[in-house]
Amino acid sequence: MDWKQEYQEKICTPQEAVKLVRSGDRVYAGTASSIAYRLLDALWARREDLDGVVLCGGMTSRPLPFFQPQAAGHFSTTTFFAGAGERQGIRNRQTTFTSVHLSQIETWCRETARPDVAFLEVSPPDEEGYLSYGAFGTAFHDVIRGLARTVVLQVNPHVPYVYGEKNRLHISQADAVVEAEDALDTVPNLPLDETLRTLSGLIVEQIPDGATLQLGLGGISNAVGFGLREKNDLGIHTEMFTDSMMELARLGVVTNRKKTFLPGTSVASFALGTRALYDYLDHNEALHFAPYAFVNDPAVIAQNDSMISVNTAMAVDLYGQVAADCLGGRQQSAIGGQVDFVRGAQMSRGGKSFIALTSTHTKGDSVTSRIVPVLPAGSAVTTSRADVQYVATEYGCVNLKPLTMDDRARALIRLAHPDFRDELADSAKQMGLL
Repeated sequence: MDWKQEYQEKICTPQEAVKLVRSGDRVYAGTASSIAYRLLDALWARREDLDGVVLCGGMTSRPLPFFQPQAAGHFSTTTFFAGAGERQGIRNRQTTFTSVHLSQIETWCRETARPDVAFLEVSPPDEEGYLSYGAFGTAFHDVIRGLARTVVLQVNPHVPYVYGEKNRLHISQADAVVEAEDALDTVPNLPLDETLRTLSGLIVEQIPDGATLQLGLGGISNAVGFGLREKNDLGIHTEMFTDSMMELARLGVVTNRKKTFLPGTSVASFALGTRALYDYLDHNEALHFAPYAFVNDPAVIAQNDSMISVNTAMAVDLYGQVAADCLGGRQQSAIGGQVDFVRGAQMSRGGKSFIALTSTHTKGDSVTSRIVPVLPAGSAVTTSRADVQYVATEYGCVNLKPLTMDDRARALIRLAHPDFRDELADSAKQMGLL
């Protein structure tokens, strides 16, 4: 059959498509910048017909009813990465969380998500009938498609067509098609304050010309990216492609000429940012998107000489333990790829990994130190003290790797805000570190 004819025969409405979901099914609905929201709307409208349906996905930014108590009995959700929606669901006991390194995401797909039905948001088809998985889907949606009994595509004209590995599927691999125009979720570039400029500048000083970059989520990592405009011949090997990387490529700062692994191309698993970023990805042959299992593999990362990894944290204790995803019993995000890149960068010849955080956190009238004696009860260690290399705040940047525990405590106290240093020193003495 001609693929165009097959495509037309599979088109249906969202309401018709969600009838393929049965009670007790596990439904993958998308992650981050590739979520099939129109299908989810139709699925919610059908809630009275369904019981015990489990929705799988992550990094949801829109307020969805599936995370609310009224979904109980009809729907529950499970995730590997908490966004605003999942955090709400966890508080409402509607969402369960699994911690997994992104390099091992296929384990989550096969053993935790176990989808019966896959809702996949994709680009319009190309001239051969292939549809791209878009800004996020290359990360692991091909695995999800292969596991699912039923595959429903949400074809969205706003989804960019990206190049790379396992970046697309053919119309013959789908059971139903829904055409739905929906703006992709975006993340704005927030203005930088003096603290972020100072902090990012300390890290930028440590990045040589010709380095290959990974930047994590958050304002600090983006500040580092925008601070690299004066560097030369940088390369990209990152789980997340950002607006700052797009700007560096347009300025000719990112050339990928000096990369020792896949030279000449920027390698990423997904993109999350502004609408301009998604437009930049579309049919851009300078970008190579590939699954987490490849991009986040520390042994693959290490093949890039001068690999620089920059990630953020919510707190670091005086042992050097990093809490970046769960603090005080509150799941904020996920372990993600932080440890993958911390390890891979340090395995690289000339590589460095950085954990960056502002020295304080302000909420209302309360100001607390992010450098703490011990992590609060209920916190999870994202990156262990044996893995951490550089830690940076606006007060300095230090390599903890060669330091004894007492010297490590002294160094971290110097990175803390001056108002908290005496208190931290007293705690260190009580803990036997000083």
